[in-house]
Amino acid sequence: MEIVSREQKAITGAWRQLQQTFQMGGIYTVIQTKAKITADEWGENYFLIGPYFEHNVKTQVEVCEPPNPAIKKAMDTMKSQGCQVFFGRWLIEGSPYVLLFDIGSAAWNLDRWKGEFWDATNIGIPFHDREANDAVIFGSLTAWFLKELSCQFDDKPNVVAHFHEWQAGVGLILSRSQKLPVATIFTTHATLLGRYLCAANIDFYNNLDQFDIDKEAGERQIYHRYCMERASVHCAHVFTTVSQITAIEAEHMLKRNPDVVTPNGLNIKKFSAMHEFQNLHSMYKARIQEFIRGHFYGHLDFSLENTLFFFIAGRYEFSNKGADMFLEALSRLNFLLRVHKSDVTVVVFFIMPAKTNNFNVETLKGQAVRKQLWDTAQSVKEKFGKKLYNALLKGEIPDLSKILDRDDITIMKRAIFSTQRHCLPPVTTHNMIDDGNDPILNTIRRIGLFNNRTDRVKVIVHPEFLSSTSPLLPLDYEEFVRGCHLGVFPSYYEPWGYTPAECTVMGIPSVTTNLSGFGCFMQEHVADPAAYGIYIVDRRFRSPDESCNQLTQFLYGFCQQSRRQRIIQRNRTERLSDLLDWRYLGRYYMHARHLALSRTFPDKFEMEPCAPPKTEGFRFPRPSSVPPSPSVSQHSSPHQSEGEDEDEDERYDEDEEAERDRQNIKSPFSLGVLPQGKKKQHGEFRN
Repeated sequence: MEIVSREQKAITGAWRQLQQTFQMGGIYTVIQTKAKITADEWGENYFLIGPYFEHNVKTQVEVCEPPNPAIKKAMDTMKSQGCQVFFGRWLIEGSPYVLLFDIGSAAWNLDRWKGEFWDATNIGIPFHDREANDAVIFGSLTAWFLKELSCQFDDKPNVVAHFHEWQAGVGLILSRSQKLPVATIFTTHATLLGRYLCAANIDFYNNLDQFDIDKEAGERQIYHRYCMERASVHCAHVFTTVSQITAIEAEHMLKRNPDVVTPNGLNIKKFSAMHEFQNLHSMYKARIQEFIRGHFYGHLDFSLENTLFFFIAGRYEFSNKGADMFLEALSRLNFLLRVHKSDVTVVVFFIMPAKTNNFNVETLKGQAVRKQLWDTAQSVKEKFGKKLYNALLKGEIPDLSKILDRDDITIMKRAIFSTQRHCLPPVTTHNMIDDGNDPILNTIRRIGLFNNRTDRVKVIVHPEFLSSTSPLLPLDYEEFVRGCHLGVFPSYYEPWGYTPAECTVMGIPSVTTNLSGFGCFMQEHVADPAAYGIYIVDRRFRSPDESCNQLTQFLYGFCQQSRRQRIIQRNRTERLSDLLDWRYLGRYYMHARHLALSRTFPDKFEMEPCAPPKTEGFRFPRPSSVPPSPSVSQHSSPHQSEGEDEDEDERYDEDEEAERDRQNIKSPFSLGVLPQGKKKQHGEFRN
């Protein structure tokens, strides 16, 4: 065990943080990306607790013996009573220790543990809810381990256990009911009932104070889960949420104000490409263009150089993720581009997993036709090149009308005939199961975006996550994002929103909303978010139709930008990366842990009674150069004058602007021994 010594009171103590999570979307990303900064802070006193899945352990965990004899003894005690417990290093950046419980090996205790949970909380768990039953087993194992561990220490070190979401909350509730000497933190990334209510197309945010919580949870048959979540929130020493919008939601849904808001960060080093990100955009855009050539063969009457790629990605939650509003805005954008006779074409990708049979035959055929045309062109080019080379060696200028023989002409004609198609390019790349009831496809049918020649907006639904091994679009998600021009995420319910954050750190502009945690965070810290490529749709204080019009204006304004303006904007977007780095946002989690320690062990720890730390210095000013947001840069005609573009270029100095932005970023928050006489900063504590 590593001992951490604090000089101020000459008391030694071991600190340990335990975090537990199931692998589930954004929560998994939070835990995985935060591991490095937390491991740097706590060293070998930091480890994570989670469920054991053999297929994941074999590829992601290096099994080893625990370095701490107390942990080993606690594990041995549990193993002696029939529970399988595994220990190792998670093979991610930071290599944190992980402790994994095999839920199946302890399932024989389920009835007894459900009874103990009932005795402690009066919450009954239905036998048919497997996820809730697994949560009881996992939580009971966690509390059992914490109890065994705390019994091993003679000096009673200070343990911090951080629980994420209701599935892990049973362990917190049992730890408190058993009065274990553990400081507890509970983080909700999205309230359970809030997600259900928003999925039902209810006007959620305007009626937060009017819901009958118990009735709503009961009607959705999640009352026991809701009780587990609410009990976890109220039992925790410190309660946190990931955004201010979720804090408002938690106040009404869970009846407790969060003590700390802990924004989600990213490990920016993973995405860092310096100025190379512009070259990566160009490279992966070319790969997407190749797919487009095949997908639209026979209808490729638009210029790929004037084609913009937009996309939306994430869980298939039609309304929560804003796919409904996005499609309506695309219909309006298509109308605007056609009316103004714009030469810009927009190809929009919907990357949302749904049930499919397999790839669409017409889509695969398109890629085969593209490959055949490429091979034909290469063979003709090779023959042409040899004849030209031989003629030049003889000092002759060849007759270009004779350099291609009849066979070459025939081959090229056959290739042209193969590009003829009697149907429109497909909207979806896969055969959808029950496509008659698919909300995206039904909306596309209603608004009539069928990839007609006259449409300036083309739609491609890709109902699978992207993979570099795909025979259709062989790109990983990160590569695909870098190749696109704009990510569009007009979410109605988004406690944080990692998709626009990932776009930001890769230098790709994005659309978000003021109902997403990410959008609220950017509004708070960037003076003119749109100038930095973060377009924030107001979905909180406007009607849906007004919000849709605003989104349409954002998209249309983006289509009006010149290539030069888009490059400038990508530079600015990428410079916002430091805002989302865990090196900065980790301070909120540090504050939550210190607050939990001071509340649990007030005789050893004391914190100044202040609000959580602020990110002073993160307020990015509005750039003096262009492009500003479309709302303040609308031109009287769709095409701006060349003179305007030249003036904008003259006013833009990237190095000067980047240096000004760097000066607006505060140095990382850190803890250390204070020099004599120095006033303590907020968030520090003494022991």
